[in-house]
Amino acid sequence: MSAPTTPVQLGAGPAVLAFDVGGTDTKATLVDATGALLDTVRVPTPLSLDGTGDAVLAQIEALANRFRTAHPTVDIQAAGLIVPGLVDDENGIGVFSENIGWENVPFRDLLSERLGVPVFFTHDVRAAGAAEYALGGAGQYSDVLVVVIGTGIAGAVFINGVPYSAHGYAGEIGHSVVDPGGVECACGGRGCLEAIGSAGAISRLYRAASGDGDPADNAIGAREVLERAQAGDFRAQKIWTEATDAIGQVLAQCVALLAPEAIVLGGGLAQAGPALFDPVEKRMNSFLTFHRRPVLLPATVGENAGVVGAALGARRLVPNVASPVAL
Repeated sequence: MSAPTTPVQLGAGPAVLAFDVGGTDTKATLVDATGALLDTVRVPTPLSLDGTGDAVLAQIEALANRFRTAHPTVDIQAAGLIVPGLVDDENGIGVFSENIGWENVPFRDLLSERLGVPVFFTHDVRAAGAAEYALGGAGQYSDVLVVVIGTGIAGAVFINGVPYSAHGYAGEIGHSVVDPGGVECACGGRGCLEAIGSAGAISRLYRAASGDGDPADNAIGAREVLERAQAGDFRAQKIWTEATDAIGQVLAQCVALLAPEAIVLGGGLAQAGPALFDPVEKRMNSFLTFHRRPVLLPATVGENAGVVGAALGARRLVPNVASPVAL
């Protein structure tokens, strides 16, 4: 799998920390005054077994201390934190994460206390979407949907160039139901897109279909499922086709409701390139009649889109600094 990327150029501005807490890994970076990602690390995301998010906060504080020790001359003025799940941007609260295990955690204020700097806080996909809109190919359009397909699936909505979050509830297309009564989703529902079309779902469904087969199947990921599908594995072909069909169906529903000029696909699964884009676009267009058909674009900012979006938001907290796009 591979995807085109554009070198990230944030430009001159205040030095900030950025943290992207994902369902599997947490990525952290230090952006210096030139706009370079000076130091980037990736560590496993800890589960919050008590529902408080303290494990995540402790890990972020430790990473911040690591950056400060390694780069003592960098004047860090703010930080950006992005997380998955249901996020209340306005109040700085992680409302709910079914994958990591927290509920109603005031991340923004708690992290600001730990780090001693102002903290920008938002949903991970909204941040990645803002980075794509500011620095990638999506910025030439007014109405855009940015969809990130990884461990989960979610979208960032831009209407007339302005992000729309609906207090954190907008963009949760991963929990659009495509197969009522189908496979159970982590949210408690059944037949959600995320339970069928995400990278995590593809690997889980293939392993489940393997039964007592090859023990190597226990470690297979979405990349390997695609490789096996292309090599003629019927089980892999079926699961990949069901995933792309589900993604295309939900995108068609989004088109009917929002009429975006462009849809950007990012995240790990988007690295499959034409193997994902071609069947998804065909399936999406099969549902459309009079609708405006959007351009389907690959994400171009790359795997660091989340932390870049978090950094852009953090820079906006520093007086007299403007962001190229609102977050």
